[in-house]
Amino acid sequence: MPAADADRTAAPAGRVRWIGVPLLVALALLLWAAPAWVSRIQQAWFDTCQVLLPRAVKAMPAIVVEIDQKSIVALGQWPWPRTVLAQLVREIARAKPAAIGLDILMSESDRSSPEHWLDNMPSTDADLALSLAALPSHDSELARAIGASRVVLVMAGAPEPTGMTAFATPILIEGAAPNDTAAVHASVARYDGVLNNLPVLERAASGHGIVSVETQDGVIRRMPMVASIQGTLVPSLAIEMLRVAVNAPVLRLRVRDGAIAAISAGAYTTATDPDGSVRLHYSHRDARRYVSAIDVLQGRVDADALGSKLVLVGVTGLVQVDYQGTPLGERMPGVEVHAQLLENLFEGALVVRPPWARALEIALFAALGAVLVRAAPLWRTPATAAVAVGAIVLPGLAALAAFAGWRLLFDSATPALALVALFATLLVLTLGEASRERRALRRQMQQEREQSARMAGEMEAAQRVQVAMLPHDDLFRDDPRIDLAATMVPAREVGGDLYDFFRLDGRRVFFLVGDVAGKGLSASIFMAVSKALAKSAAIRHPDDDVGTWMTVANREISRDNAEALFVTAFAGILDLDSGDLVYCNAGHDDPYCVSATSGLRRLDAGDGPPLCTVDDHEYRGDHTFLDRGEIVLLVTDGVTDMRDTSGEMYGRARMEAVIGRGRAGASSALAMVDALRGDVREFAAGAEPADDLTILAIRWIGPEAGRAAVSGR
Repeated sequence: MPAADADRTAAPAGRVRWIGVPLLVALALLLWAAPAWVSRIQQAWFDTCQVLLPRAVKAMPAIVVEIDQKSIVALGQWPWPRTVLAQLVREIARAKPAAIGLDILMSESDRSSPEHWLDNMPSTDADLALSLAALPSHDSELARAIGASRVVLVMAGAPEPTGMTAFATPILIEGAAPNDTAAVHASVARYDGVLNNLPVLERAASGHGIVSVETQDGVIRRMPMVASIQGTLVPSLAIEMLRVAVNAPVLRLRVRDGAIAAISAGAYTTATDPDGSVRLHYSHRDARRYVSAIDVLQGRVDADALGSKLVLVGVTGLVQVDYQGTPLGERMPGVEVHAQLLENLFEGALVVRPPWARALEIALFAALGAVLVRAAPLWRTPATAAVAVGAIVLPGLAALAAFAGWRLLFDSATPALALVALFATLLVLTLGEASRERRALRRQMQQEREQSARMAGEMEAAQRVQVAMLPHDDLFRDDPRIDLAATMVPAREVGGDLYDFFRLDGRRVFFLVGDVAGKGLSASIFMAVSKALAKSAAIRHPDDDVGTWMTVANREISRDNAEALFVTAFAGILDLDSGDLVYCNAGHDDPYCVSATSGLRRLDAGDGPPLCTVDDHEYRGDHTFLDRGEIVLLVTDGVTDMRDTSGEMYGRARMEAVIGRGRAGASSALAMVDALRGDVREFAAGAEPADDLTILAIRWIGPEAGRAAVSGR
């Protein structure tokens, strides 16, 4: 890139970056602050990971005995008498499960119990009252069934005191400094009150676990392993069932650096987040997790289905169930959420968000954002857009791969949206700077046109010199193997078109058509220099490949090119005996080959950049064989860019139509040149030409047929 162009590009790029860099910093700080709406976007991405990659069920350590609609129809409306629940617990216990979790809160006495039968009667026989009082209560019956097995009851946290006292398993805090205990209580979910079961039931149970879950937007993504009720640490239902299953007397809460790190039940340990919660990896609902309570009561369930399992008992019947939202978009009974948590714990399938993930995400955003800030003002819009798309998509794919392979959660959504905002801003700024540059360029071009008008007199003289330097097209009139015609119609302004042709030896002819970029005296002078140096190179290297010649010409023409002009050129060497045409194209319009038999084709191989644009470029030529009578037609852009009085451009399509009409009847190169020049003149009648018009036609007749054709003329 020339120094002037580089300076023009650097200024707007710098202005864009002055805005892009502070915006990048502001977005990075916003991601670090993580306001609520950023957290919602993050949670939506984490849910998407679960939807795309749900957990595959490998084993079912937990089974749900559901009080479903079938059971309610068979045994009557819910709630059932506690004696029925007692019988259900006994039937489950016969299968020898590892532990039973009753996900049913029973805070009030059973109203169907005998002691309540006479409550609403106005008068009662004394003997009957004594007989009823002697009957065992339903609550006591259930308590005996609970006490005979390893049963865990549930409790729920309340925001205000309820007058109830939580029954809690001892939790030992390990690794905590003296001041860490208060921090542990402050970090977990805290409740000022509790809702639990009747004391007679609580005293009979082997364990007590909390089932309260605080959700965002009604979706359970995380489950607490421990909570604080009235200043007492209590375990969750799942970890308490594990403790009962392994006969551990206490739970151990491990603290590291003042934050909860893990919780242990006997030999089993699971890592937690600092608030004592874990993240579930959900699977889709699976009917294999469930057995019906009525089937258990009626002995239709094999003992193997419940033996050594963690059995959860919960209500799923119509209207009764507490359905919960999940990241998969499925609503499922709360008891199944506990079952899935137990599966996660057994399989080691919990989802983990590394503590350093946030820092990594912001660092990655800053790095990719810096690339966009650097690239957007300099690259073309499609290339910058491709970089932006890659910067957004690739981190997302990497995050999905980390989730699939290691169940690690990385947020690519919020950095991606921040990158979109950054890119959109940079794009608007870049387009604005480009518009400003175009206006400046138009003003500059206007100034150059005015300067050209003042130099019209000098250009006329240069025009005459230019025409005088061109060879005459009757140079080969005595050679029956070739028919050649050429014309150059100078514009009002001096231009840089050139053509040349001469013999290399008795059978080979060299020809060249070129167009110097730019106008005015400098282009005209550069055309003359280029033509002379090109011819000199061809004469000094007559036996070299045409690509080698083009390389030599490029080197010599570029040597003293102070104004950084360049030339598009097409050069060829035609063997008059064989019709073999070797050629090389340096950024020029592709020539046409016109044949009455084989039609119209273009020589579109052997391309390279214009001369004087790439130093020491190694040009490569190509070759083709001409049919007898086939014409090679070369033009400059003065033909296709010609405009009529309305401003319409002549164009390539019209030129090809003229060539196509003339190919069948063209008996000479001159006829082809005259047909095309005449059509252009008719099209542009009355309009001022803006560029030189050059046409060169070379017709290969052939050694024998050529002589016959000439003698016939």
